[in-house]
Amino acid sequence: MLKSVSGDYWSMRREKIRYGWNKAKRMKVCYLFLLPYALLFFTFIILPICTSIFYSFTYYNILEPARFIGFQNYVNLFLQDEVFLTAIKNTLVIAVITGPIGYIMSFMFAWFINELPKWLRAIAVVVFYAPSIAGSAYTVFSILFRGDVYGYLNSILLQFGFIDAPILWLSDPRYIMPVLIIVILWMSMGTGFLSCIAGLQGVDKALFEAGYVDGIRNRWQELYHITLPSMKPMLLFSAVMAITSAFNVSDVPRALAGYPSTDYAARTIVTHLFDYGFSRFEMGYASAIATVLFLVMVLCNKAIQSMLRKVGT
Repeated sequence: MLKSVSGDYWSMRREKIRYGWNKAKRMKVCYLFLLPYALLFFTFIILPICTSIFYSFTYYNILEPARFIGFQNYVNLFLQDEVFLTAIKNTLVIAVITGPIGYIMSFMFAWFINELPKWLRAIAVVVFYAPSIAGSAYTVFSILFRGDVYGYLNSILLQFGFIDAPILWLSDPRYIMPVLIIVILWMSMGTGFLSCIAGLQGVDKALFEAGYVDGIRNRWQELYHITLPSMKPMLLFSAVMAITSAFNVSDVPRALAGYPSTDYAARTIVTHLFDYGFSRFEMGYASAIATVLFLVMVLCNKAIQSMLRKVGT
């Protein structure tokens, strides 16, 4: 009986492989067109990830050949590196707050902007998207949260008597993280925001007319039963971008809070990776940090995607 079941299984497997191979031969022209992208994806995505995982098990300082040390980098990372644990805490706080809120903000602003006239919509998209790509935004926020009387926020608070002395917004550990979260949220209107705009533009208008016939009576019912299910791919893409940007925060803390920040209050995983990779040139240890970050991001993306697939079902 077992031999019969096993034989049937392997027979089916061989049949599937034969069918797949024949189909691939018939579609060889399509695969030829995909070849340039496949080469680029393998060279700049797959190969660096595999290389990073390999070097995470070695001691490698660029000057000497890589020396295999097993899991020692990971042991040091979680059991001896207190700064890394601080970086994990800060990164999770930023991701938990700015990820979901930034994602919801991107969709809600896109939804509101989509109702505007065409010419006004184009201006609003530029206004909301510009902070995510403007390098001068750091200069604006550094002046706004400057730690003396010449900082705009301190000047206003002193003028109205809310404080007696200037607050060191970007140096005092008590205020660094709230300020960074505000700035990151403001700059989170990036690619996910544009994908939501594109998704809203692509919803079939006939669905709304059919929905009104079927009993939809307000915009919230329209949003839940028609708009969200119709733009699932854009929502998934926006969620991936929100999680990725939330875990990859590095430029904002280094530009505003300094490098290193006071008491490592603005230390993130990517900042820690930057420190060991580009300041100390301990590439093996930096690769271990990158591998941990990669696994965390993959797990979070899988969880978010599984939740969003239930929208509208």
